[in-house]
Amino acid sequence: MTRRRLRPDEIELWRRVADTTDRLDSGRKGHEASLPRPKSKKARPVAPFEMGQTNTTAPVVHDLSAPSSSPVSTTPLRMDRKTHQRLKRGKLSPEARLDLHGMTTERAHPRLISFILKAQADGKRLVLVITGKGKHRDEGGPIPVRYGVLRHQVPHWLSVPPLAQAVLQVAEAHSSHGGGGAYYVYLRRHR
Repeated sequence: MTRRRLRPDEIELWRRVADTTDRLDSGRKGHEASLPRPKSKKARPVAPFEMGQTNTTAPVVHDLSAPSSSPVSTTPLRMDRKTHQRLKRGKLSPEARLDLHGMTTERAHPRLISFILKAQADGKRLVLVITGKGKHRDEGGPIPVRYGVLRHQVPHWLSVPPLAQAVLQVAEAHSSHGGGGAYYVYLRRHR
């Protein structure tokens, strides 16, 4: 890309602007002298390690995803605001509940699908899905393991077919109904 040359009126305008300013430091040469110098970092002392010695530092705990409540709470509101407020306060009671405690994802997913579709066919509007909060089971291997697998998976399963057509809103349950280990699922009317 080639630069265009400045017109004489632009050069004159620049000179007028430059005449109204003061130099920061006229004694230094060039722009580089006015830049701050980076501070040197001191190396941390490292204790010597000998063969056969065990590591004494605590392992770092990694959670591979954001908290499960964040995707649920950031979804747009698709139901009546007043009903949603009552739901969040625990004033509405679920018409049915499904407990997925201790299940594997292979067992829990088909149970969830059949439960939600049957509840919608029966004309129920609010159901409670209990996932549990999950236990920390990281054995310290090279790959971090997510805990609370069902707690993370259930909101995703509810947002994809075949359940996406049946579910109107998903919200974390009130503490009286399980708190972070359960979800309210507000269903669409069956047509």
